This record gives sequence, C-alpha cells and structure tokens, in this order.
Amino acid sequence: MRFIDVVLEPPSYGWKDPEGNFSRPGTNAILREFFSRLNIFKDKRNWLSFTTWLMVVVFGVFLGFFIFKYFSIPLLVIAFLYSMVIMGSHGTVWYHRYCTHRAFTFRNHFWRFVTQNLTIRVIPEEIYVISHHVHHAKPDGAGDPYNANGGFLYCFLADVNHQPIARDLDSSNYKRCVLLMKHTGQHSNSYAQYKHWGSLASPLRTIAGVIVNWSFWFAIFYLIGGPALACALFGAAGVWAVGVRTFNYEGHGKGKDKRQDGTDFNRKDMSVNQLWPGIVAGEWHNNHHLYPKSARAGFLAHQVDFAWYYIKFLSMVGAVTGYTDNKKQFLERYHPPRIRSNSPARGTLRKKNMHLR
Repeated sequence: MRFIDVVLEPPSYGWKDPEGNFSRPGTNAILREFFSRLNIFKDKRNWLSFTTWLMVVVFGVFLGFFIFKYFSIPLLVIAFLYSMVIMGSHGTVWYHRYCTHRAFTFRNHFWRFVTQNLTIRVIPEEIYVISHHVHHAKPDGAGDPYNANGGFLYCFLADVNHQPIARDLDSSNYKRCVLLMKHTGQHSNSYAQYKHWGSLASPLRTIAGVIVNWSFWFAIFYLIGGPALACALFGAAGVWAVGVRTFNYEGHGKGKDKRQDGTDFNRKDMSVNQLWPGIVAGEWHNNHHLYPKSARAGFLAHQVDFAWYYIKFLSMVGAVTGYTDNKKQFLERYHPPRIRSNSPARGTLRKKNMHLR
C-alpha cells in the first residue's frame, strides 16, 4: 500500500465503510477512542497524546489564576493579542509553512531554534507534520485525519484519534517519517525505540524541551509583569491550544460547500478563505491549499499575512536564505484584473498601437 495510506494509526472505527466511502462515527465512538488513546496505563505508547492534553490541562490552571485572581482589561487585551496574533502567526510560520511544507529555508540551526521557540510550546511537531501531509493528500475524503465531514468532534479530537503515526510501520516507511521530520531538528527514535514508544519523538527529549521552553518564557513574563502577566499569557496559550483544534472544521466549511466565487479559487477541496484566521494568523486557507508550498498565503491587498511578514523580515536580515512565493502565479491565473490585462486581445491591441507609433 502507499505510504500515505498506512502512515497514520487508523481509529478503531476505521477510515472507510465496507464500500470504501468515508464513514462518519457517532459521538460515543469518537469519545471512546479519545479516552482509550489517552490511557498510558493501558499502553505506554499513548504517551504523546497524553502529554499534549496534560499540557492543555496545565494551561487551564494558569487561565484559572488569571481569570479569578489577576484579571484586568489591559491584561485581557495583551492575552488576546498574544493568543490570536502572536501564537497564531507563529503556528502558521513554524508548523504549517516550515515544518510541513518547507516553504522557506533557514540560514542555520540557530535561526530555526529561535523560530521554533518564539512562543510557548504547545504542539509536538510530530503530531502536526505527518498528519498534515495526509490531509493534503486526501482533503475532505476518507483518511483525512481532520475531515470536516466527520463533524466538529471528529476534527476537535483528531490530534489523539487520527493524527498519531501508525505503530506497525515497517522500517522502510518509518525511515520515510524520519526524513519528513529531519529538517525540523527533531532527534527521532531508532526503529527499535519507535517499536517501544510508538512515536518518532523521544519522551525524554520532548518533555525536557517543553520544560525548558516553559521555564524560559515564564521567567521572561514574570520579570516583565510579575505573576499576573505570566498567568495571563500561559492561559492565553491554552486558549490557542484549544482554538487551533477547531480550525480545520471551520476552515473546510463545517462539512459543507461554503466556497465563494471570486474569493475561494481552489476547487479541489472544501477549504475556504476566512477573514479572521487570515488576518490574525495568515491562514488564508483556500489560498494555502491552492499553493501549499508558498511562504505567503495572503495574495490579495486585503489579505493581511503576519506569518509572511515574519518570514520576509528574516529573509531581509539574512536569517532565511530562500523561500517560495506564489503571489505572482496566483495573480496571473486567478485575479480578474490581472487576467484581463494579460488577455490575448489586449496584448494584440498593444502591439498594434506600438506599430502605429
């Protein structure tokens, strides 16, 4: 079977029905799968999923301290901007455009490390990257790990139910997973370690990396604004951690065709350009599915793209040595004014006028 068909651990309810079509599981089936895959006492190979949701719980504690002890309007505004704009744009830059699609290249490991740790760590790269390759190969179809046709809960709990790598990969397919992650700087397990832990990532390295990152940022926030600011921003990170799990359901029309003419030019899947995710995080999702390897997704004048601005800035200072930018191709092919200006008739007229002169 193809690598893309076997790389993810299938849920107990399967990807397809007996006829080969997408099978939408019920709420009870999704919840049973979720809690089963969090159970590290049942299977230690559930450690990665358990860790990601334990992090969400810890963020919830910080959020509780902010709401009930340190709450203020100025802190709420700061937390909002940190969660929506800073963490949102960082997620687009790091997980989406670099780790998954390699839309740009860093000059060295230093700048990669800085970008990776530019915000509070929330998502292990392995959970995001491998499954996102499958998402692009099978958008809105059977096997898409966050298929919006499965409903909100199907997408919201996908990081546990559908996104972990398969636990029975042969050595050849496991090596392909390692290669897909190599540029991110992850030190992957050996094949024997993978069989033991069920993951590319090492538990010790992963947890140690989170502890160091959290300690650094908590200390920085504490020195700037005391425990109030630290709790506000760590609570905001939790809000983003929950919110990002809702994105693909919304970004693919909640399982319905919500694409609009003149706005959503990619017609191969149900992705849509949404104003809010686009402005705060550069997630012009239909544009992204149209040109997934582009470091820029905000192609039109109103499509603000903070993720692209960061990448472009790094390029200007020499931290990024190359990137792919498909804005020109997009405008030439899909933007009506540009299409009209490049039409054969217009070109012929211009040549005739030049000849008369």
